[in-house]
Amino acid sequence: MNNPAPRVGVVGLGYVGLPLAVTFAQAGVAVLGLDAVQSKVDQVNAGQSYIEDVPSDTLGPLVEAGLVRATTSWDSIRAVDAVIICLPTPLDDHREPDLSAVLGAADSLAQRLRQGQLVILESTTYPGTTRDELAPILERSGLKAGRDFHLAFSPERVDPGREDWTTRTTPKVVGGLTPECSRRAAELYGTACDTVVQVSTPEVAEMTKLLENIFRSVNIALVNEMALLCDRMGVSVWEVIDAAATKPFGFMPFRPGPGLGGHCIPIDPFYLTWKAREYDFHTEFIELAGKVNSQMPAFCVAKVARALNSRRQALNGSRVLVIGVAYKKNVNDMRESPALRIIDMLAAEGASVTYHDPFVPELTKKGLTSVPLTPDLLAEQEVAVVVTDHDGIDWAGIVEHSPLVVDLRNAVPDDPKVWRL
Repeated sequence: MNNPAPRVGVVGLGYVGLPLAVTFAQAGVAVLGLDAVQSKVDQVNAGQSYIEDVPSDTLGPLVEAGLVRATTSWDSIRAVDAVIICLPTPLDDHREPDLSAVLGAADSLAQRLRQGQLVILESTTYPGTTRDELAPILERSGLKAGRDFHLAFSPERVDPGREDWTTRTTPKVVGGLTPECSRRAAELYGTACDTVVQVSTPEVAEMTKLLENIFRSVNIALVNEMALLCDRMGVSVWEVIDAAATKPFGFMPFRPGPGLGGHCIPIDPFYLTWKAREYDFHTEFIELAGKVNSQMPAFCVAKVARALNSRRQALNGSRVLVIGVAYKKNVNDMRESPALRIIDMLAAEGASVTYHDPFVPELTKKGLTSVPLTPDLLAEQEVAVVVTDHDGIDWAGIVEHSPLVVDLRNAVPDDPKVWRL
């Protein structure tokens, strides 16, 4: 079989990179995936996916057709027309941006960059990264950004576990260093994405991503704060939200929860607040939202203790079953999951903690394994705590067989034994 020559190189085959590679391949564009982890490369080349949003039944035929191939070799990247960087941009121990993976990739790419190539950064970052950080490193090649090679930023908008909006159907925002850079990047994404939105600069595209996630962070903080107040006032925040949502204009419902998870919403605001300090600007509203959201796991543990106290039981020594540990429903993604903090806090208070999650079979670092959700198991617990509301769980059965339920997601039916967030 004559494999087509790869046109696009995707650096980083994680939650963003692998779905992007598959999206291009499904449009007939041959993709070379580059990853530092050999086991990931081997799995991709075997047609086996490790990302839930990419079924192996989808990946396998694309690999067989030669449309997707993976490697650990940077030298292979010379052959492609476009290189898309999809690497993690976490926060360091001081809660400041850590661009080491992206900048390291840029350095490796600079040693192999050739005339006419298109380079696109998709990793979430602060405004100015593409122009001020990436371009100078790539120009060590002797080539000039915007003249000898094209450079752009296009924020990833992946929402793991979502089926109504995918990499292909979600509009793609693109901002290039020059108008020609934007045009080239938009032309590339236009081969695989339904809608491409061009903006004037990389900085606009970088800020767009941050605004999207800060919007969610602030509104989640608002409804979380409402939940804290409603708890004190003895008012159901869930009923309040449902009632407010009947207004056909001027209101968008957000739901409270045990805290923020995932790579984007808990982290992205810190990128902007860090960059804002360079301009002697303090993002007080954004930072306050982060403070409210970060306090939710502690409030949830306190609620569990109050629920037990109402039955003259102490959290110390109680058997607690945590139901759902992924950061959101129907995924196995544990990045920044509030469940991890809740489990740690419960254990620190002397509780004996077990968990059930059909998507997360093990929490290796905590020495825990997901337990089967049986009537006998539920009956043995002092309290069941709903942290993640996966579909397919028998919520009515949990209420029926548990002596006490603390529901942080409004998932279970009403019952006198149920305490809600």
